[in-house]
Amino acid sequence: MAALEFTLQGTDPNSKARYGLIKTDHGEIETPIFMPVGTAGSVKAVSQQQLKEEVKAQIILGNTYHLYLRPGLDVLEAAGGLHRFNGWDMPILTDSGGYQVFSLAGNRKLTEEGAIFQSHIDGSRHLFSPERVMDIQRIIGADIIMAFDECPPYPSDYTYAKKSMELTHRWLDRCIGRLAETPDKYGYTQNLFPIVQGSTYTDLRKASCEYIASKGAVGNAIGGLSVGEPEEIMYELTALCCEHLPVDKPRYLMGVGTPWNILENISLGVDMFDCVMPTRNGRNAMLFTSKGVINIDNKKWEKDFSPIEDGIDCHFSQYYSKAYLRHLVKAKEILGLTIASVHNLAFYLWLVKEARKHIQAGDFNAWKQEMIPVLKTKL
Repeated sequence: MAALEFTLQGTDPNSKARYGLIKTDHGEIETPIFMPVGTAGSVKAVSQQQLKEEVKAQIILGNTYHLYLRPGLDVLEAAGGLHRFNGWDMPILTDSGGYQVFSLAGNRKLTEEGAIFQSHIDGSRHLFSPERVMDIQRIIGADIIMAFDECPPYPSDYTYAKKSMELTHRWLDRCIGRLAETPDKYGYTQNLFPIVQGSTYTDLRKASCEYIASKGAVGNAIGGLSVGEPEEIMYELTALCCEHLPVDKPRYLMGVGTPWNILENISLGVDMFDCVMPTRNGRNAMLFTSKGVINIDNKKWEKDFSPIEDGIDCHFSQYYSKAYLRHLVKAKEILGLTIASVHNLAFYLWLVKEARKHIQAGDFNAWKQEMIPVLKTKL
């Protein structure tokens, strides 16, 4: 068992973009990377084989809140952890459940001890404390586990944002303490990433980065963005955080975002991303491509027999035509959801792979400026 290692392999001369390699006990992850979201132990409509062979995913996410409620810890522990339960033998990251708990604003109570909430499944009451969340993530068995934090809503006033950030910091100390007194499970290392908070206030963000950095964790996350604030504010705060988080540790921007968001944030120094957008939008007929955004529901694609996308390394994108996918979507055939989701995820993984290539070549910034207007085009 070895703690997560990050090797920074190079940087772009005209931006803060960088590429590197993360090593975990379940394999290596090339950065910058996009991580498909498998909330309840499954990336919606996509099999683990498709994630490996078509999407080329290197790491996927699970969610503590959802997995805790269903299938439950007894099932996951009996299986030997999430890797064995879902058959994914590569790295897994688990979100702490903080975002899900705090999105249940009407069904939860926040205290110093933790968050008391009602299950969205059966209304039963539960307590998530920092200690409990660490224990739960131990049992789930992810390679990277997230600290329990409060994600304040946007907008938040300064007083609330400051109190929330300070609570997140106190909870982080309790997370660290709990992990120190409990062993890894299943024979491999579980690595904690703290989360920067502070809403949209630059002084709070700076203070949070400094506090998080002082803990010496193997990686760090930026939370509380992409929650409704304008893109310009997200970029400003991400840049600030990247300036104050350690250079030699991976930086994970949680819940972001569109293809253009990802390229902009790579240029600011972010290494890791996740978002439900490629699968959720895919299930709702929106495709992301290297030439722009397609609403496959539109009649203009009815007799377009060209591939969905022939420039990326995905058989689904190359084999199925736009006309056929449109037919499946209109007919509400389940296969349509799978093809659209696999394609969008494969496109996201292609995009970060291209970003790595251009950072290595030293022309990332010029490529990014050329790509972003194209990616935003509605076809």
